[in-house]
Amino acid sequence: MSRILAIDFGKKRTGIAVTDEMQIIASGLTTVNTSELIPFLKAYVQKEKVSLFLVGEPKQMDNSESESEALILAFLKKLAQQIPTISVIRVDERFTSKMAFQTMINSGMKKKQRRNKSLVDEISATIILQSYLYSK
Repeated sequence: MSRILAIDFGKKRTGIAVTDEMQIIASGLTTVNTSELIPFLKAYVQKEKVSLFLVGEPKQMDNSESESEALILAFLKKLAQQIPTISVIRVDERFTSKMAFQTMINSGMKKKQRRNKSLVDEISATIILQSYLYSK
């Protein structure tokens, strides 16, 4: 089988999570600088078999697009050009950052560790991926 890779796209940093090959378990993979995201993904899919990209879709409370959607659409266009063989599904990512922060609190992380925005992004990507797996 192959993996599903989830992307919590950010202007500066992007959190990435991935499933196991059986697509059962979602795990945080890393956080990369957004400027290095396409090269990272190209290298990753050369090493690992990935069948699907999940990309967070940020929405406002009234269901309208968030301001970061324009950046995500530009990224998706580049992604389709660079890695055209892997499909993309968008997943509602409302509240994932808050859920990630709460997860950090619940797991007993100290305040200093919770300030690590990279970790929040990685956990957010994991939440996006896990919500998709639950809905499958």
